[in-house]
Amino acid sequence: MAPRRYVFDFDDPEGGGRDLLGGKGVGLAEMTQLGVPVPAGFTITTDACRDWLRAKEVPAGLDDQVDAHIRALEERTGKRFGDPDDPLLVSVRSGAAVSMPGMMDTILNLGLTDVAADGLTRTTGNERFARDSYRRLIQMFGEVVDGIDGHRFESTLADMKSSRGASQDTDLTADDLVELIDRYKRIYRDETGSDFPQDAREQLRRAIRAVFDSWTNPRAQVYRRAHDIPDDLGTAVNVVQMVFGNKGDTSGTGVCFTRDPSTGEAGLYGEFLVNAQGEDVVAGIRTPEPLERLRDLIPEAFEQLLDTMRCLEAHYKDMQDIEFTIEDGRLYLLQTRTAKRTAA
Repeated sequence: MAPRRYVFDFDDPEGGGRDLLGGKGVGLAEMTQLGVPVPAGFTITTDACRDWLRAKEVPAGLDDQVDAHIRALEERTGKRFGDPDDPLLVSVRSGAAVSMPGMMDTILNLGLTDVAADGLTRTTGNERFARDSYRRLIQMFGEVVDGIDGHRFESTLADMKSSRGASQDTDLTADDLVELIDRYKRIYRDETGSDFPQDAREQLRRAIRAVFDSWTNPRAQVYRRAHDIPDDLGTAVNVVQMVFGNKGDTSGTGVCFTRDPSTGEAGLYGEFLVNAQGEDVVAGIRTPEPLERLRDLIPEAFEQLLDTMRCLEAHYKDMQDIEFTIEDGRLYLLQTRTAKRTAA
Protein backbone atom coordinates (compact mmCIF):
# COMPACT_ATOMS: atom_id res chain seq x y z
CA MET A 1 0.00 0.00 0.00
CA ALA A 2 1.37 3.44 -0.96
CA PRO A 3 2.19 5.69 1.99
CA ARG A 4 -0.25 8.45 2.81
CA ARG A 5 0.41 11.81 1.16
CA TYR A 6 1.77 14.26 3.73
CA VAL A 7 3.36 17.08 1.67
CA PHE A 8 1.94 19.69 -0.75
CA ASP A 9 3.84 22.36 -2.70
CA PHE A 10 2.48 25.92 -2.44
CA ASP A 11 1.65 25.82 -6.18
CA ASP A 12 0.03 22.36 -6.05
CA PRO A 13 -3.42 22.66 -7.73
CA GLU A 14 -4.68 19.74 -5.61
CA GLY A 15 -3.69 21.43 -2.33
CA GLY A 16 -5.83 20.49 0.66
CA GLY A 17 -7.93 22.97 2.62
CA ARG A 18 -7.28 24.83 5.86
CA ASP A 19 -7.81 21.76 8.07
CA LEU A 20 -5.02 19.92 6.25
CA LEU A 21 -2.58 22.75 5.40
CA GLY A 22 -3.24 25.06 8.36
CA GLY A 23 -3.97 28.78 8.07
CA LYS A 24 -0.46 29.80 7.07
CA GLY A 25 -0.07 27.01 4.50
CA VAL A 26 -3.42 27.67 2.85
CA GLY A 27 -2.63 31.42 2.74
CA LEU A 28 0.76 30.80 1.10
CA ALA A 29 -0.83 28.44 -1.44
CA GLU A 30 -3.63 30.91 -2.30
CA MET A 31 -1.20 33.82 -2.61
CA THR A 32 1.06 31.74 -4.89
CA GLN A 33 -1.91 30.94 -7.12
CA LEU A 34 -2.96 34.64 -7.16
CA GLY A 35 0.50 35.58 -8.46
CA VAL A 36 1.44 37.45 -5.26
CA PRO A 37 5.23 37.35 -4.67
CA VAL A 38 5.75 34.48 -2.19
CA PRO A 39 8.96 32.50 -1.60
CA ALA A 40 8.81 28.93 -2.92
CA GLY A 41 8.10 26.13 -0.46
CA PHE A 42 5.82 23.35 0.71
CA THR A 43 3.53 22.40 3.58
CA ILE A 44 3.63 19.22 5.69
CA THR A 45 0.04 18.48 6.67
CA THR A 46 -1.69 18.37 10.04
CA ASP A 47 -2.22 14.62 9.35
CA ALA A 48 1.55 14.13 9.70
CA CYS A 49 1.55 16.02 13.00
CA ARG A 50 -1.35 13.99 14.42
CA ASP A 51 0.28 10.70 13.32
CA TRP A 52 3.59 11.80 14.90
CA LEU A 53 1.96 12.80 18.19
CA ARG A 54 -0.02 9.54 18.32
CA ALA A 55 2.86 7.15 17.62
CA LYS A 56 5.86 9.32 18.63
CA GLU A 57 7.62 8.11 15.50
CA VAL A 58 7.95 9.53 12.01
CA PRO A 59 4.99 8.52 9.84
CA ALA A 60 5.93 6.08 7.04
CA GLY A 61 6.92 7.93 3.88
CA LEU A 62 7.21 11.41 5.43
CA ASP A 63 11.01 11.74 5.25
CA ASP A 64 11.07 10.52 1.62
CA GLN A 65 8.32 12.98 0.64
CA VAL A 66 10.15 15.88 2.33
CA ASP A 67 13.38 14.90 0.52
CA ALA A 68 11.56 14.87 -2.83
CA HIS A 69 10.10 18.34 -2.20
CA ILE A 70 13.51 19.68 -1.12
CA ARG A 71 14.93 18.39 -4.45
CA ALA A 72 12.14 20.22 -6.32
CA LEU A 73 12.93 23.38 -4.35
CA GLU A 74 16.62 23.00 -5.27
CA GLU A 75 15.72 22.77 -8.96
CA ARG A 76 13.51 25.82 -8.75
CA THR A 77 16.03 28.00 -6.92
CA GLY A 78 19.25 26.73 -8.54
CA LYS A 79 20.75 26.20 -5.06
CA ARG A 80 21.44 23.01 -3.11
CA PHE A 81 20.37 22.33 0.46
CA GLY A 82 23.53 21.69 2.48
CA ASP A 83 25.79 23.03 -0.29
CA PRO A 84 29.06 24.39 1.17
CA ASP A 85 29.38 27.16 -1.43
CA ASP A 86 25.93 28.61 -2.22
CA PRO A 87 23.47 26.93 0.16
CA LEU A 88 19.70 26.84 -0.16
CA LEU A 89 18.39 27.97 3.24
CA VAL A 90 14.84 27.46 4.50
CA SER A 91 12.62 28.52 7.37
CA VAL A 92 10.43 26.04 9.23
CA ARG A 93 7.19 27.58 10.52
CA SER A 94 4.19 26.16 12.32
CA GLY A 95 0.68 26.89 11.08
CA ALA A 96 -2.45 25.52 12.75
CA ALA A 97 -5.90 25.50 11.13
CA VAL A 98 -7.05 27.98 13.80
CA SER A 99 -4.83 31.03 14.26
CA MET A 100 -2.76 30.84 17.47
CA PRO A 101 -0.43 33.85 17.14
CA GLY A 102 2.93 33.51 18.89
CA MET A 103 2.06 30.17 20.49
CA MET A 104 4.13 27.81 18.39
CA ASP A 105 7.57 27.84 16.91
CA THR A 106 9.59 29.12 13.97
CA ILE A 107 13.21 28.45 12.99
CA LEU A 108 14.94 30.64 10.38
CA ASN A 109 18.12 30.11 8.29
CA LEU A 110 18.05 26.29 8.44
CA GLY A 111 20.83 24.73 6.37
CA LEU A 112 23.63 26.97 7.63
CA THR A 113 26.72 25.25 9.02
CA ASP A 114 30.30 26.40 9.62
CA VAL A 115 31.30 25.77 6.00
CA ALA A 116 27.99 26.95 4.52
CA ALA A 117 28.32 30.27 6.42
CA ASP A 118 31.75 30.69 4.79
CA GLY A 119 30.19 29.87 1.40
CA LEU A 120 27.36 32.36 1.94
CA THR A 121 29.96 35.01 2.78
CA ARG A 122 31.76 34.34 -0.52
CA THR A 123 28.67 34.21 -2.76
CA THR A 124 27.01 37.33 -1.30
CA GLY A 125 30.18 39.30 -0.58
CA ASN A 126 28.47 40.25 2.69
CA GLU A 127 30.16 38.58 5.65
CA ARG A 128 28.15 40.46 8.26
CA PHE A 129 24.88 39.17 6.79
CA ALA A 130 26.14 35.56 6.64
CA ARG A 131 27.41 35.57 10.25
CA ASP A 132 24.26 37.33 11.50
CA SER A 133 22.08 34.66 9.86
CA TYR A 134 24.15 31.84 11.39
CA ARG A 135 24.06 33.20 14.95
CA ARG A 136 20.27 33.53 14.64
CA LEU A 137 19.96 29.89 13.54
CA ILE A 138 22.03 28.58 16.47
CA GLN A 139 19.86 30.50 18.92
CA MET A 140 16.48 29.56 17.41
CA PHE A 141 17.46 25.93 16.88
CA GLY A 142 18.83 25.72 20.43
CA GLU A 143 15.66 27.18 21.93
CA VAL A 144 13.06 25.38 19.80
CA VAL A 145 14.66 22.00 19.11
CA ASP A 146 16.74 21.46 22.25
CA GLY A 147 14.82 23.52 24.81
CA ILE A 148 17.76 25.77 25.77
CA ASP A 149 16.71 28.81 27.82
CA GLY A 150 16.78 31.74 25.36
CA HIS A 151 17.98 34.03 28.14
CA ARG A 152 21.45 32.43 27.88
CA PHE A 153 21.77 33.57 24.26
CA GLU A 154 20.17 36.98 24.89
CA SER A 155 22.45 37.80 27.84
CA THR A 156 25.52 36.77 25.79
CA LEU A 157 24.39 39.10 22.99
CA ALA A 158 23.78 41.91 25.50
CA ASP A 159 27.28 41.40 26.99
CA MET A 160 28.82 41.54 23.51
CA LYS A 161 26.96 44.77 22.65
CA SER A 162 27.97 46.31 25.97
CA SER A 163 31.66 45.44 25.52
CA ARG A 164 31.64 46.87 21.98
CA GLY A 165 29.69 50.02 22.88
CA ALA A 166 26.96 48.94 20.43
CA SER A 167 23.41 50.13 21.06
CA GLN A 168 21.78 47.88 18.41
CA ASP A 169 22.47 44.37 17.08
CA THR A 170 23.14 46.00 13.71
CA ASP A 171 26.10 47.92 15.20
CA LEU A 172 28.05 44.69 15.69
CA THR A 173 30.68 43.97 13.00
CA ALA A 174 31.26 40.69 11.16
CA ASP A 175 34.24 39.99 13.45
CA ASP A 176 32.04 40.58 16.51
CA LEU A 177 29.50 38.12 15.11
CA VAL A 178 32.19 35.46 14.49
CA GLU A 179 33.06 35.70 18.19
CA LEU A 180 29.35 35.64 19.14
CA ILE A 181 28.85 32.46 17.08
CA ASP A 182 31.69 30.78 19.00
CA ARG A 183 30.06 31.75 22.31
CA TYR A 184 26.64 30.52 21.10
CA LYS A 185 28.16 27.19 20.03
CA ARG A 186 29.73 26.81 23.50
CA ILE A 187 26.31 27.47 25.10
CA TYR A 188 24.80 24.84 22.78
CA ARG A 189 27.50 22.30 23.73
CA ASP A 190 27.14 23.07 27.47
CA GLU A 191 23.38 22.60 27.37
CA THR A 192 23.09 19.57 25.08
CA GLY A 193 26.40 17.76 25.50
CA SER A 194 26.95 17.74 21.74
CA ASP A 195 28.07 20.15 19.02
CA PHE A 196 25.67 22.21 16.91
CA PRO A 197 24.62 19.90 14.02
CA GLN A 198 26.67 20.41 10.85
CA ASP A 199 24.34 18.41 8.57
CA ALA A 200 21.53 20.39 6.92
CA ARG A 201 19.23 17.35 6.54
CA GLU A 202 19.58 16.51 10.24
CA GLN A 203 18.75 20.15 11.11
CA LEU A 204 15.61 19.98 8.96
CA ARG A 205 14.40 16.60 10.28
CA ARG A 206 14.84 17.67 13.90
CA ALA A 207 13.21 21.07 13.27
CA ILE A 208 10.10 19.50 11.72
CA ARG A 209 9.67 17.17 14.68
CA ALA A 210 10.17 20.07 17.11
CA VAL A 211 7.41 22.08 15.41
CA PHE A 212 5.07 19.07 15.64
CA ASP A 213 5.92 18.84 19.36
CA SER A 214 5.29 22.57 19.85
CA TRP A 215 1.57 21.79 19.41
CA THR A 216 1.65 20.26 22.90
CA ASN A 217 3.85 22.88 24.62
CA PRO A 218 2.26 24.33 27.79
CA ARG A 219 1.63 27.84 26.43
CA ALA A 220 -0.14 26.43 23.34
CA GLN A 221 -2.29 24.19 25.55
CA VAL A 222 -3.26 27.13 27.79
CA TYR A 223 -4.09 29.25 24.71
CA ARG A 224 -6.30 26.49 23.27
CA ARG A 225 -8.18 26.10 26.56
CA ALA A 226 -8.71 29.88 26.78
CA HIS A 227 -10.03 30.06 23.20
CA ASP A 228 -11.94 26.73 23.05
CA ILE A 229 -9.69 25.30 20.33
CA PRO A 230 -9.78 21.47 20.12
CA ASP A 231 -6.59 19.65 21.16
CA ASP A 232 -6.69 17.13 18.32
CA LEU A 233 -6.25 19.48 15.32
CA GLY A 234 -2.44 19.40 15.18
CA THR A 235 -0.28 21.91 13.33
CA ALA A 236 0.96 21.93 9.76
CA VAL A 237 4.65 22.74 9.10
CA ASN A 238 5.65 25.15 6.34
CA VAL A 239 9.14 24.78 4.84
CA VAL A 240 9.86 28.01 2.96
CA GLN A 241 12.85 29.22 0.96
CA MET A 242 14.56 31.90 3.06
CA VAL A 243 14.32 35.50 1.92
CA PHE A 244 16.51 37.83 3.88
CA GLY A 245 15.49 41.12 5.46
CA ASN A 246 18.89 41.39 7.16
CA LYS A 247 21.02 42.01 4.04
CA GLY A 248 21.45 45.76 4.49
CA ASP A 249 19.65 49.08 3.99
CA THR A 250 17.50 47.97 1.01
CA SER A 251 16.20 44.98 2.96
CA GLY A 252 13.80 44.75 5.89
CA THR A 253 10.79 43.05 7.41
CA GLY A 254 7.41 44.16 8.74
CA VAL A 255 3.76 43.59 9.49
CA CYS A 256 0.76 45.55 8.23
CA PHE A 257 -3.02 45.64 8.03
CA THR A 258 -4.96 46.51 4.89
CA ARG A 259 -6.95 49.04 6.99
CA ASP A 260 -7.01 50.47 10.51
CA PRO A 261 -8.25 47.69 12.87
CA SER A 262 -9.72 50.30 15.25
CA THR A 263 -11.81 52.24 12.72
CA GLY A 264 -11.96 50.09 9.57
CA GLU A 265 -10.61 53.07 7.63
CA ALA A 266 -8.53 52.18 4.55
CA GLY A 267 -4.95 53.41 4.73
CA LEU A 268 -1.45 52.55 5.87
CA TYR A 269 -1.36 50.74 9.18
CA GLY A 270 1.73 48.79 10.17
CA GLU A 271 5.43 48.93 10.97
CA PHE A 272 8.74 47.60 9.72
CA LEU A 273 12.43 47.36 10.49
CA VAL A 274 15.26 47.91 8.03
CA ASN A 275 18.04 45.30 7.98
CA ALA A 276 16.19 42.81 10.21
CA GLN A 277 14.56 39.38 10.21
CA GLY A 278 10.91 38.78 11.12
CA GLU A 279 11.50 37.73 14.71
CA ASP A 280 13.09 41.15 15.45
CA VAL A 281 9.75 42.93 14.91
CA VAL A 282 7.91 40.54 17.24
CA ALA A 283 10.68 40.40 19.88
CA GLY A 284 10.71 44.18 20.38
CA ILE A 285 14.52 44.41 20.56
CA ARG A 286 14.51 47.39 18.19
CA THR A 287 11.91 50.12 17.70
CA PRO A 288 10.09 49.61 14.39
CA GLU A 289 9.32 52.50 12.03
CA PRO A 290 5.85 53.38 10.70
CA LEU A 291 5.01 51.91 7.32
CA GLU A 292 4.92 55.37 5.66
CA ARG A 293 8.73 55.61 6.05
CA LEU A 294 9.09 52.70 3.64
CA ARG A 295 7.97 55.06 0.83
CA ASP A 296 11.17 57.08 1.31
CA LEU A 297 13.54 54.22 2.06
CA ILE A 298 12.60 51.49 -0.45
CA PRO A 299 10.02 53.13 -2.79
CA GLU A 300 9.61 50.31 -5.37
CA ALA A 301 8.87 47.73 -2.67
CA PHE A 302 6.49 50.18 -0.98
CA GLU A 303 4.42 50.61 -4.16
CA GLN A 304 4.37 46.85 -4.72
CA LEU A 305 3.21 46.33 -1.14
CA LEU A 306 0.30 48.77 -1.61
CA ASP A 307 -0.79 46.95 -4.81
CA THR A 308 -0.54 43.57 -3.06
CA MET A 309 -2.57 44.78 -0.05
CA ARG A 310 -5.37 45.94 -2.38
CA CYS A 311 -5.25 42.65 -4.31
CA LEU A 312 -5.48 40.51 -1.15
CA GLU A 313 -8.31 42.51 0.40
CA ALA A 314 -10.29 42.28 -2.85
CA HIS A 315 -9.65 38.52 -3.05
CA TYR A 316 -10.53 37.69 0.58
CA LYS A 317 -13.23 40.39 0.84
CA ASP A 318 -11.99 41.11 4.36
CA MET A 319 -9.29 43.08 6.16
CA GLN A 320 -5.95 41.24 6.05
CA ASP A 321 -3.06 41.01 8.53
CA ILE A 322 0.14 40.59 6.47
CA GLU A 323 3.77 39.69 7.20
CA PHE A 324 6.33 40.72 4.57
CA THR A 325 10.08 40.72 3.93
CA ILE A 326 12.07 42.84 1.48
CA GLU A 327 15.36 41.42 0.21
CA ASP A 328 17.57 43.79 -1.80
CA GLY A 329 14.55 45.94 -2.71
CA ARG A 330 12.33 43.00 -3.71
CA LEU A 331 9.08 42.31 -1.83
CA TYR A 332 7.95 38.87 -0.61
CA LEU A 333 4.84 38.03 1.43
CA LEU A 334 5.26 35.42 4.17
CA GLN A 335 1.71 35.30 5.52
CA THR A 336 -1.77 36.72 5.17
CA ARG A 337 -4.72 36.08 7.46
CA THR A 338 -8.04 37.71 8.32
CA ALA A 339 -7.19 40.49 10.77
CA LYS A 340 -8.58 40.79 14.26
CA ARG A 341 -10.50 44.02 14.95
CA THR A 342 -11.24 45.96 18.10
CA ALA A 343 -14.69 45.35 19.60
CA ALA A 344 -15.94 48.71 18.31
